[in-house]
Amino acid sequence: MISPEVRAKYKLVVGLEVHAQLQTATKIFSSDNNSFGDAPNTNVSVISLGHPGVMPKLNEKAVEYAVRMGLACNCEITEYQYFDRKNYFYPDLPKGYQITQDKTPICVGGEVPVVYDETKHSTVKLNRIHLEEDAGKSIHLEGEPDSLIDLNRAGVPLIEIVTEPVIHSPEEAGAFVAEVRRIVRYLGICDGNMEEGSLRCDANVSIMPVDATELGRKVELKNMNSIKHVIRAIYHEMDRQIRMTENGEEIISETRTYDVATGDSTGMRTKEELNDYRYFPEPDLSPLHITKDWLESVRSAMPMLPAGFREKFRKSYGLSEYDAQVITDRKEMAYFFESLCQATNNYKAAANWTMGPVKSYLNESGKTIDQLPISVESLAGVITLVEKGTVSFSAASQQLFPYLLEHAEVLPDQAAEKLNLVQDSDSDSIQPIIDEVIAANPAKVKEYLKGKKGLIGMFMGEVMKKTKGKVDPKVANKLLRESLETVK
Repeated sequence: MISPEVRAKYKLVVGLEVHAQLQTATKIFSSDNNSFGDAPNTNVSVISLGHPGVMPKLNEKAVEYAVRMGLACNCEITEYQYFDRKNYFYPDLPKGYQITQDKTPICVGGEVPVVYDETKHSTVKLNRIHLEEDAGKSIHLEGEPDSLIDLNRAGVPLIEIVTEPVIHSPEEAGAFVAEVRRIVRYLGICDGNMEEGSLRCDANVSIMPVDATELGRKVELKNMNSIKHVIRAIYHEMDRQIRMTENGEEIISETRTYDVATGDSTGMRTKEELNDYRYFPEPDLSPLHITKDWLESVRSAMPMLPAGFREKFRKSYGLSEYDAQVITDRKEMAYFFESLCQATNNYKAAANWTMGPVKSYLNESGKTIDQLPISVESLAGVITLVEKGTVSFSAASQQLFPYLLEHAEVLPDQAAEKLNLVQDSDSDSIQPIIDEVIAANPAKVKEYLKGKKGLIGMFMGEVMKKTKGKVDPKVANKLLRESLETVK
């Protein structure tokens, strides 16, 4: 374990490469089906298998999706582009090369705003976003001498989002990946399921003394499949490099894989240089020209993005940074909350219900927000009942809300009456009960008057017990305090 004092001697520098599989119906250069979970080697053709003489054809929808991402990140969209062959040999790369974009990436520059550790803000600068095809998948079964190859993924369209080396903490790196996942989901271009490999992250990690000006040698960590693992892997690699530097050992520029079970990493190969790939223009694809008219048509159809929703929710509805972050994590939840705020002016309560009972129900039932049985108007009615003190929040969340989920046609006030949840707010009917509780506890009253104000909870408990929880606690609490102070 590296001590904080030793860590403080070094600056962490991280650049990320996030690969997002695009949700097109077919692959990027062929009509093969693009779907996850099908039987191995069934979504293939002579094109994805790399047979001699076959010709790729570019999928226009993949180009549109890449442009959407570029516009979302404020990138410059490249007007004239061509594709390149990136030559290397892996068993799961049938052609022996990957079609990608080297010299003319579809999106250049750009940035992604992130929030981490709840209150820290940064803007992560992008180098580029480029289009390419995915490779197949090698499957290594434990105890088996041979590896299996599934080529269903070969040719699936990818965008690779490449940052500048401007990230300086593992938490900031995790927040960037989380924000990219939100953006691609809001845009509808990728499902963002890291556990299925549709969103994958490589991290280039290096350290440098805090007073140095030259970057250290970078080590690449490959294919981390959760945000938690991204953070843990970067911490591990940072400490490994610090330990080596402190011991006078040389850091080798290499590619390593992180083992989530052991929390350790192992070397895979020395880091390839760009010239190792022998890039050259793809001769079988025509250059790509993105017209201004087409680009504007894509731009005009862009939805509001997570950062826009967060800003609106903070400024228009007074939400905290944390609440806005939680509610905008999923596009469907953000739109639900927006609709709820059109039906009630109690925005804080709307946020609490969205993040509390509503989210809990969805998690427990496995349903999505569009499958929520209760309408926003009905939920707004529940919020109003609680706000007026007609029903307590406890009764509303534990009894009324579950009832309405099963009986969506019933109005909230009718359901509250039927369930006998309506609280008594009449001071004239509550006062005699309070007098009775005070008279039954003279010793506790004396202690309260001598300064043990915490006993108010005991008195309230007795009042709620006698009324079976049917009194408005705000009214009862006020009357109780006033009554106790007048005892002689």
